[in-house]
Amino acid sequence: MSVELLINNRETPGASYVEVRDPGRTEDRVGRVAQASVVQVDDAAQAAHAALPGWAGTPIAQRVELLRAAAAVLDEEAPKIAELMALESGMLMATCQAEVETAAHVVRDNADMAAEFLQPRQFADANGWVSVEKRPFGVVAGIVSWNAPVILTMRKLAPALACGNTLVIKPSPSAPLGLAVLLAKMAALFPPGVINVLHGGADAGAALTAHPLVRKVSFTGGGKVAGIIMRDAAASMKDVQFELGGNDPAIVLDDVDVEHAVTRIAIGAFRRAGQFCFAVKRVYVPESIYDRFFDRLSAEVGKFRIGHPLDPRSTMGPMNNRAQWTFVKDLLARARAEGADIVELGELLDPQATNEGYYLRPTLVRRAAPQSEIVAVEQFGPVLPVVAYQDEAQAVRLANDSELGLGSSVWSASRTRALGIARQLEAGMTFINQAGASRVGQRHAPFGGVKQSGIGRESSEVGMAEYVEYHSIHGDAL
Repeated sequence: MSVELLINNRETPGASYVEVRDPGRTEDRVGRVAQASVVQVDDAAQAAHAALPGWAGTPIAQRVELLRAAAAVLDEEAPKIAELMALESGMLMATCQAEVETAAHVVRDNADMAAEFLQPRQFADANGWVSVEKRPFGVVAGIVSWNAPVILTMRKLAPALACGNTLVIKPSPSAPLGLAVLLAKMAALFPPGVINVLHGGADAGAALTAHPLVRKVSFTGGGKVAGIIMRDAAASMKDVQFELGGNDPAIVLDDVDVEHAVTRIAIGAFRRAGQFCFAVKRVYVPESIYDRFFDRLSAEVGKFRIGHPLDPRSTMGPMNNRAQWTFVKDLLARARAEGADIVELGELLDPQATNEGYYLRPTLVRRAAPQSEIVAVEQFGPVLPVVAYQDEAQAVRLANDSELGLGSSVWSASRTRALGIARQLEAGMTFINQAGASRVGQRHAPFGGVKQSGIGRESSEVGMAEYVEYHSIHGDAL
């Protein structure tokens, strides 16, 4: 298949094309995607800017109605698009289908809250009157990562459109196809220019983030790229919102239900082959239960079956791209050279076929040194170091010893004890006895990190507030 650019609701050929290959069988081409020139980036920004007055002036009720129609598109397309997404991303088909379904919830959640959120607030006293009103920024650039492209995009698209902004979306070159197909179907519901889609590498990204008509950049990805975007945005004082990486600690307390914890921690670490921002990336276990806990965790991780994402037997697929695969392999090689106890687990469904893709077995690091590289960096792959600690104060200190602070988790039979630890952690989110958000959390909990894990938040009313500017109108007493 071939995916073009989408500018002003028209499919537009690119200046060039690149191939997208199956990370599970790298010799297989999944499709090709158009690459935008700098001139085409300008075309998209101009189209979004031209559409802005009409869209911002559209009554909120109509904007909400169109968002609900967009959510229905996601519902309809989820079973159809899963195979394409799996082939380009390496994620399991079930994971891809669930992602699109969850993305539909994200769109509806924003539709539900928009009218109340955008309602002006008015105040008066004997001396005067003020109305505090919310206005869209204007043209918003949304740049998303490859690991969960649809849900990451909808966290930007839904609140931005609800608030009256127009969009230029740039998918990741590593997983652009499924998202582009979905966005084209959704864009057709909206006036021309409201949703535009560009593809390309660093040149296109730089042209977009520096474009004078773009008033806000919302980016999900790595810290190095965020720094470049921040520099480019500074020239025209653009607003930025970043959801960046994490090195999420899990603190296990000595009263934990071991069976429950190892099952959920294994899923929380190795779902998507560890390639998601709030995956469990390091585990701290009290010395008193360390060996028992590690043995049970090893048994649980050993149940993973590693294979191609379209193989129904697979419970973990390959990594998405050569760069990240090489990074994780090199990280493990350095750890081995330093004497780390590396424990590779899981079953390779077809050892010969796994040589054809970016496969790694899920790996634990037994009694990892607290300050070692494999603990200190975000692996973003199927690797989990398990660190022993002596007391809770040490566990909290080690967990907080990072410049990243996205997610975290605490595991205990006592909610009181877990809350006490959770409130000491330097993170944007802490989960108790789980490693992900429930539906109530997805709807109401702001998603984002502290320190170098990001700027701003997504989801909930707090996430919607990222897409408005405030306008205060003052007057004499009425």
